[in-house]
Amino acid sequence: MIRRLPPALPALAFPALALSALALLAGCTMAPDMPRPAPAIPQGWPAGDAYLRRSEAGLPSVTYRDVFRDPKLQAIIDRAIANNQDLRAALANVASARAQYRVAHAGIFPGIDASGRISVNHGANGGGSLNGGASGGGGGDTNTSYSLEGGVTAFEVDLFGRLQSLSNAAFDEYLGTEAALRAARLTLVAEVANLYLQLAADRTLLAIARDTEASALRSVELTRARLQGGIAPRTDLRQAETILAQARSDAAQLTTAIAQDRNALELLVGAPVADDLLPAALDGTEDQLAELPPGLDSGILLRRPDVVQAEYRLYAANARIGAARAAFFPRISLTALAGLASTALADLFTGDAFTWSVQPSATLPIFDWGANAGNLADARAQRDLALANYQKAIQTAFREVADALARRGTIDSQLGSDRALEEAARDSLYLGTERYRGGIDSYLNLLDAQRTLYSARRTLAATRLARAQNLVALYQTLGGDELMEQPPSPRPPLPRAAD
Repeated sequence: MIRRLPPALPALAFPALALSALALLAGCTMAPDMPRPAPAIPQGWPAGDAYLRRSEAGLPSVTYRDVFRDPKLQAIIDRAIANNQDLRAALANVASARAQYRVAHAGIFPGIDASGRISVNHGANGGGSLNGGASGGGGGDTNTSYSLEGGVTAFEVDLFGRLQSLSNAAFDEYLGTEAALRAARLTLVAEVANLYLQLAADRTLLAIARDTEASALRSVELTRARLQGGIAPRTDLRQAETILAQARSDAAQLTTAIAQDRNALELLVGAPVADDLLPAALDGTEDQLAELPPGLDSGILLRRPDVVQAEYRLYAANARIGAARAAFFPRISLTALAGLASTALADLFTGDAFTWSVQPSATLPIFDWGANAGNLADARAQRDLALANYQKAIQTAFREVADALARRGTIDSQLGSDRALEEAARDSLYLGTERYRGGIDSYLNLLDAQRTLYSARRTLAATRLARAQNLVALYQTLGGDELMEQPPSPRPPLPRAAD
């Protein structure tokens, strides 16, 4: 059996459809046109003795797995991405911004509410009324009425785009927080890699200190034997003990540094890191870092998450100008109710029971003592501030990449020189030891050779660390990682007014 709807029910849909149509009509905003500003930086990277050749300085998008090929480091980074509390906080900010955008966007459309009522009157004079219940009184008849209403209360018809501008601003803020999440992820990966390399370097330095301590201890034993044999002065023994004490002091300090490196790494990871995932030394660790391939100009900086965040904040500030402009125009509100009322429940859904009412209103600001003008001036100033921050973000990114390229252009030459210095210092120590044993040189020459080699080995380790961390810096300053989730598609451009 097919039941037909009563004629009153289609009528209830007419006001809702009319209000939805009004909401769709309000599609444009009064925000000024906002094309992407031209970056205030050169089109290409710097050139000169400190930089790589042009063909080697381009920086295409890479993933951290392309640069950090050490499986242990990759495993630690993966755990940090899953557990890091700062990253979870950034993710919560994205969820909050997304929810705020949904609230702002929902304000463009009418909210429809429904309510039902049962009224029972009892008494000689019809007194006593109770919604959803009954009231007792004296004698008399009992009258019952039923009503069902649905409608919209104080819906703002967005003819001048105020609500649309606020919705656009909320959406751009949401995209900005999503870019901030990607920036936090990028920073986290770089910090984990740097700490991993620092831990490897400190363990290498500890090995150098202990090796020097063992060598110095042999020298102390040799000079003590020579002193007892009457062929060496006491000053030789004291000089030999200085390098031994220095090596022992450095070993103690580096033992502390290694423990602190691990604590810092576990804080970033958000969980304990197993011993088998930690590097033993720089040897074998720095070889797992890949060079960045060539390919692009400085325009690649526009994809850096911090630059993207500044750009969306600029768009949001520009959208708020449209909302401030719309405040000068009338604000039109509409209240519409449609419903059914009857004294008999059986007659409630008949055509004769249908009732409706519409109450439009308009509010026009006349004297606000400059409040709207002040809000508009503030919105424009905030847009100018966001524009300055956007350009500064690009310039900062350019400087960071240029600094990293300058370091990359000279680090290999420095590393080669430090290797040559370490080799020469090692041979000098061998020759000095033999000359001292033969009584040709004083112990002061041998002590100087020991100190030179110790310093050269430490310098070489520091340069190796600098080269490895320079590759991390290039990865971070580029700001692109294909493994990161892509931001949502931007909203389609809306008609805008001129500024």
